Amino acid sequence: MLQTIKCGITHCDELSELFNDYRIFYGQNSDIESVRSFISERLKNNDSVILAALEKNIMCGFVQLYPSFSSVAMKRTFYLNDLFVNGTFRRKGIAESLINKSIEFAKENSAARITLCTQIENDAAKNLYIKSGFTKNTAYDYFNFAL
Repeated sequence: MLQTIKCGITHCDELSELFNDYRIFYGQNSDIESVRSFISERLKNNDSVILAALEKNIMCGFVQLYPSFSSVAMKRTFYLNDLFVNGTFRRKGIAESLINKSIEFAKENSAARITLCTQIENDAAKNLYIKSGFTKNTAYDYFNFAL
């Protein structure tokens, strides 16, 4: 049975292993100590909300939401920055479950919206987001300034 939890500092070690796999999936080198430090800092400072999926008490996926605000709506928003499911556990509805839990969490916290972006060629993710009720924003162009 799938369980979803809100992670705290006590989940840091197990979450760090999964987060390291996520980074490797996106072409980064394994760096478990830096990952552990990064995750620990996010959780200690309440910089993000991390929801994790557990199947038979094994952490198999996570979603990380970064809080922000909409000045126009005068409400909290969340940026869904990271969504990952371990390869062994894919095609079981875990990513969809994590998205649904993220939506529930945002609603419980009176957020105006959840924003995310994904790679243009990531059709599987785009289809999942659309299936989950996300719509593509065509009203704004987003720009980055890399530092």
